[in-house]
Amino acid sequence: MDNSRLSYRQIAKKIGVSVATVMHRVNNLEKQKIIKKYTANLDYEKLGYDIVAIIDVKISKGKLAMMENRIASHENVIACYDVTGDFDSQMITRFRNRKGLDSFLKKIQTLEFVERTRTNLVLNVVKEEQNRIS
Repeated sequence: MDNSRLSYRQIAKKIGVSVATVMHRVNNLEKQKIIKKYTANLDYEKLGYDIVAIIDVKISKGKLAMMENRIASHENVIACYDVTGDFDSQMITRFRNRKGLDSFLKKIQTLEFVERTRTNLVLNVVKEEQNRIS
């Protein structure tokens, strides 16, 4: 998780096993879809995406999956979750400016089956990384 660019040889040396063992274990993890993909961890603020908003969405009965897939396909949606409580779905989003957020909200609020939204602006990111499990 710290560096997906490490070679099998570097991993083997680090954990004290053979290169073949590392290759076999990684291949198994990929086959089991435990390792889904290798990606970069971007600094969105340096890319100009300074606004983080958590958007709760209330969706008409029976249309949740369809609407989540539609909204989640938008380039500014980082994550989408089914949630309990007063809303059905929660989206983590990133925008370059307020105008982009405003445009996105107005767009999803006009979609059929979206009953209402609630938007929370993130003031400060304290932690944002994948959890380590042991």
